[in-house]
Amino acid sequence: MNYPDFWVILTGILAAGSCGLIGSFLVLRNNAMLGDAISHAVLPGLVLAFLITYSRGVVPMLIGAGLMGLLTAFLTEWLGNTGRLYKDAALCIVFTLLFSIGVILVSIYTSQVDLDQECVLYGEIAYTPWDVLVIGGTDYGPRAVWILGGIFLANILFITLFFKQLKISSFDPALATSLGISERLWHYLLMTMVSLTVVAAFESVGAILVVAMLIIPGATAFLLTRKLVMMLVLSVIIGTICAVGGFYGASYFNASIAGFMAVVGGIVFAGSVFISKAFKLS
Repeated sequence: MNYPDFWVILTGILAAGSCGLIGSFLVLRNNAMLGDAISHAVLPGLVLAFLITYSRGVVPMLIGAGLMGLLTAFLTEWLGNTGRLYKDAALCIVFTLLFSIGVILVSIYTSQVDLDQECVLYGEIAYTPWDVLVIGGTDYGPRAVWILGGIFLANILFITLFFKQLKISSFDPALATSLGISERLWHYLLMTMVSLTVVAAFESVGAILVVAMLIIPGATAFLLTRKLVMMLVLSVIIGTICAVGGFYGASYFNASIAGFMAVVGGIVFAGSVFISKAFKLS
């Protein structure tokens, strides 16, 4: 394995692992499509953050994405609670509207913002080794690795510190309320972490393919175990398999790396369906 390949694979592993950890709770909460919505809806937040700060720095981008993710979750819940609109319809309306606004902003300010529609949709993980973090004239390696590594550790810390609250509110919201745990508060905190994770992986794998990393590892792990801790561990392992297998598959067929990672994820998920049925795990 040569030096650039190592960084590409490591970036894929960190992206898949970060998404898999936080995405497992989306699977448990039956909120998988909300992850899809947020992955698209953060786009206007990214563009607006740049237009306000004139910076593509990590902090403005994460703040913009976090706020837009919270807005998506709030509007979806608000529209769904009106009593006249199902939540899936509300979700579709909110995320398509916000994503369309983001696409328009990108097209208008494409000469100022280093984003284009292809990058937004598919990302380009292959360029990771050459987009480096330089501080004080010192090259510290690929910027995406530092960003995704930080988000990966943040997700681990978030889940470790608040494991009890996340577990109870995910499996039994009524019990959580009776114990004084605000299900709504933890819902919004989880959506904030989803938003931050999405924008961290955004540049590498794009808005569409980040959905696969958010859902496939967690959904696959859910079929193989009924223990939450094991599910989280398996989601990271499965994400790693998707990243490594996707890289070598893409190299062999000269195809999209991020796309092949999603394909490998689909293959692994299909295999887990047969395994769970054969061993009566589900």
